[in-house]
Amino acid sequence: MTNSKVNSTNSLFNRIGVLRAERHLSRQELADALGVNYQTIGYMERGDYNPSLELAFRASEFFGLPIEAIFSRQPFRPLSEQLYGNHNPTQG
Repeated sequence: MTNSKVNSTNSLFNRIGVLRAERHLSRQELADALGVNYQTIGYMERGDYNPSLELAFRASEFFGLPIEAIFSRQPFRPLSEQLYGNHNPTQG
């Protein structure tokens, strides 16, 4: 049985870049905190690399957020949409 809402690729979507920017961290600083190479952070941010479960837990602990707030099998809705609904200011 196939669920059309399930991500059929093995990609994970993440908010690593947003969380890193909110905390004013460089890729190197986040990499050092998580014990990985800075390039790994870039690969994760672009969606070119899916972290191991251990790395996902380290990110969760570092950011103080549940794993599902950082990683998802479905694309994240923009935070502005989550906070303010579907209002599009260009549509008046």
